[in-house]
Amino acid sequence: MIQLTNVTAGYPGKTVLRNVTLSLPEKGAVAMMAPSGFGKTTLLRVLAGLLKPQSGTISGLENKKIAFLFQEDRLLPWLTAEKNVSIVSSAEKARFWLNAMEIGDPAQYPHEMSGGMQRRVALARAMAFGGGLLLLDEPFKGMDEALRARIAARVKDQFPLTVLSVHDQEEAELMGASILRLDQMMNQH
Repeated sequence: MIQLTNVTAGYPGKTVLRNVTLSLPEKGAVAMMAPSGFGKTTLLRVLAGLLKPQSGTISGLENKKIAFLFQEDRLLPWLTAEKNVSIVSSAEKARFWLNAMEIGDPAQYPHEMSGGMQRRVALARAMAFGGGLLLLDEPFKGMDEALRARIAARVKDQFPLTVLSVHDQEEAELMGASILRLDQMMNQH
């Protein structure tokens, strides 16, 4: 189990999370929901180890390989879709995940793709990276309802634990995720 105890975190001059205590299961999916500005991305960054809490403790992440889909796609513009994914895995695994994400031409460069396609390449990279924890920050943006459902079905249950930030309850349901209302949790303090 991943346990956060009285975690306070933020950025210079701005505290975003204040005394957050929560437990995440070993397995399954948890969808964080809250309006913009309530700390969903900050909490994902803390879980990834990219943002050190100002106070509090986190346990259960020791020796966990963590894959992260950032809110921005962060594709390298000088690399093709396939090369963007194979920098974290084998070319074979890259092709598998690009195919699963319905990327028809893995030789395309990011500037040749729509925003939704770029999102799926970034998602393919996180999936190909693998690990014990998958963190997804708005994974389905730029995808229509039908595509979102197909992609979610392929991503679901691929990692022991998936923690995602979504605005739409339907996206949480597609992932079979229990819902964590971050805004309600924060208002309790």
